[in-house]
Amino acid sequence: MTSSSDRTGAVDEVGVSRTYEVRTYGCQMNVHDSERLSGLLEDAGYVRAPEGSNGDADVVVFNTCAVRENADNKLYGNLGHLAPMKAARPGMQIAVGGCLAQKDRDTIVKRAPWVDVVFGTHNIGKLPVLLERARIQEEAQVEIAESLEAFPSTLPTRRESAYAAWVSISVGCNNTCTFCIVPALRGKEEDRRPGDILAEIEALVGEGVSEITLLGQNVNAYGSDLGDREAFSKLLRACGEIEGLERVRFTSPHPRDFTDDVIAAMAETPNVMPQLHMPLQSGSDTVLKAMRRSYRQERFLGIIEKVRAAIPHAAISTDIIVGFPGETEEDFEQTMHVVREARFANAFTFQYSKRPGTPAATMEGQIPKEVVQARYERLVALQEEISWEENKKQVGRTLDVMVAEGEGRKDGETHRLSGRAPDNRLVHFTKPDEDVRPGDVVTVEITYAAPHHLLAEGPTTAVRRTRAGDAWEKRTAAEAAKPAGVLLGLPKIGAPEPLPVADAPACGSH
Repeated sequence: MTSSSDRTGAVDEVGVSRTYEVRTYGCQMNVHDSERLSGLLEDAGYVRAPEGSNGDADVVVFNTCAVRENADNKLYGNLGHLAPMKAARPGMQIAVGGCLAQKDRDTIVKRAPWVDVVFGTHNIGKLPVLLERARIQEEAQVEIAESLEAFPSTLPTRRESAYAAWVSISVGCNNTCTFCIVPALRGKEEDRRPGDILAEIEALVGEGVSEITLLGQNVNAYGSDLGDREAFSKLLRACGEIEGLERVRFTSPHPRDFTDDVIAAMAETPNVMPQLHMPLQSGSDTVLKAMRRSYRQERFLGIIEKVRAAIPHAAISTDIIVGFPGETEEDFEQTMHVVREARFANAFTFQYSKRPGTPAATMEGQIPKEVVQARYERLVALQEEISWEENKKQVGRTLDVMVAEGEGRKDGETHRLSGRAPDNRLVHFTKPDEDVRPGDVVTVEITYAAPHHLLAEGPTTAVRRTRAGDAWEKRTAAEAAKPAGVLLGLPKIGAPEPLPVADAPACGSH
């Protein structure tokens, strides 16, 4: 329930609702949190600023990431850009939240004293109250909670998609990877009850959602907090019983916790998609030990082999860090070996970034930048070659593609539409004669492959109009009638596109 005091600061002197903009950096968890922040602000009476407002909103919220070294520079650069705009606009407010806010706390206000609110990963629900308090007291409000105040699923949400949704099953992470600061910022793993998760999914399906992505820092460790080591596979199977739920995905798992019962559940549950994101980080056993990753090359490749045996058409993606302290040329070649053997559909590749507060930051053997860059370029070139070869195997296949919104940047010029295949590959297809909407499903034959997308140049062989398409059409009509920031109604839960628009995979994969 929103109090009257929460709404006061959301209306200006002449009774016009104030606008807001949320800028998101980092992983899928941050994208999901930003939907919560948007929902909270709209629940408090703010309205979403038009696209491309570029800082012209009355309230600008930065939801930050702390995984990579340039996160700080990116934030302070953007804050510096807004400083003269804020000085020229009395009443404008700036808030900073997320992992970097949890880490830096008072440093943010010292470096950017024009910031009004700093909040952490555990208390995003406080944002409207903190904005109002900063406005009344005319001083910055810094409030960082050390533990989770309320599970994010209880907060209002403004979903970015009418047909696809995030569903958070846990928060926090129990791993101690030496390169990762996320567990220190997100806290220990806390699992939601299965009944609560399934109730949320059923409510989403009732709204027209046909695809959900189960989300957690270490999603397949789900159940450790509940005392059930098979809780995740049971959850996947339970999703298969929900009528109207067509596609189930999850991100990101950890090889340590990826067990045979999960593989069986994936293979035997029809609506669990043939897609897996399995973070490698390094192919060298020596480096994996230094990273404090509790698996080795043989174990990792064994998982890939089992998945491919059970789900032959599975598209497997990964994360890889190049240039971890102490990495030798031989270590790097072991990573290249795993990439050749695993034949990933795609990979998120990163140059090692030193993060203060992590054990790796003070390790001996920091690799020179030019060496890291050279290795990185070799890895990217190899993966591009493999991605293209794997995509070429899709030519001639007939696929059911869920039409997406905003996936094809050149669709208007090419007279095509875009969507996602069951394995999450991006497909551009010829626009059919009949009207199709995001959330609808088309059947197409793949005629061409590029490293990062597939093309269906022939006519669409079938179009299936769906409840998800109906939901998109209904929402679009409502937003056209009331263009500024309309919530989707209860339950206020969910997520964006099937393939998240984020800087990186979920933090748990790092």
